[in-house]
Parts: sequence; C-alpha cells; structure tokens
Amino acid sequence: MTKPQSRLTANRSDELPKDLMDLAGAIAALPVKYRDALEPLIGSVVESTRRRRRILTLVQEALSQLRLDMKYLVFDLEATRRERDGLRENTDSDDTENF
Repeated sequence: MTKPQSRLTANRSDELPKDLMDLAGAIAALPVKYRDALEPLIGSVVESTRRRRRILTLVQEALSQLRLDMKYLVFDLEATRRERDGLRENTDSDDTENF
C-alpha cells in the first residue's frame, strides 16, 4: 500500500522549506483520525509560510527598485551639479571679459 499524498505536499513544494514538507508528508502518512485533526493546522502553517514568502519577495523587489531609483537620482544630481558648475564658469568668464 502506498502512502496517501497530502494536498499540501502536492502544491508548489519549491516554495516551502524542506522540514515543513517533511512534516506535511509525515502527517499525510498518519491514520485518518490523526491526519484529519492535524491537516487544518499544518494547512494554516503552510499558508502563513507562503504569505511570508510572498511578502518577502515584494519587499526585496521594492528594495531593488529603490536602489535603482537612488542610482538615477544620484546620476541626475551629478549631472545637475556639472551643469551648474559649467554655467558658473561661463558667467565668471563673461564677467572678467566685461571689465
């Protein structure tokens, strides 16, 4: 007789830690009366783990975007400073020519 496959272990196992998958597999192998009592609990743990993983991914993406935005802002600031310095040099040279 084969072990019953839990619906928790069948879905997106790459998103869950191995120890959580092992626990879900062990629960799936239990007799029905114990499995029925534990599956809702492991189900909520699996869902909260997935939710945390999605939140972490969103935060990482937001940080990456923030880093990129900061690089653009620094580039723009440096370009603006170069333009300002160039205008000051032109203004200073025009003032010295008038005297």
